Amino acid sequence: MKAYWICLYEKIINPEKLKEYATKAKPAVEKYSGRFLARGGRNRTNDGINSPRVVIVQFPNYNAAIECYDSDEYQKAHNILKDHVVRHHQIVEGI
Repeated sequence: MKAYWICLYEKIINPEKLKEYATKAKPAVEKYSGRFLARGGRNRTNDGINSPRVVIVQFPNYNAAIECYDSDEYQKAHNILKDHVVRHHQIVEGI
């Protein structure tokens, strides 16, 4: 059963750091067979916070999504975001 990373950005404080993160995160995601389904682009908020950026990544299964997030490669990229963005990141199993 597929699984997804759902990332809702609440605030982007430093766009350059976000670009640096994205460059380093992409190889980690691909290593765990992650596939970007949405990355930025147009969006409309109907309820809740107005998010300037939404990212959805599909993984082959829940374990792969967890393993990717917990991997050293991804965590090195993730650390770049500290104090530069405010976001909500969830891992969700599909149906």
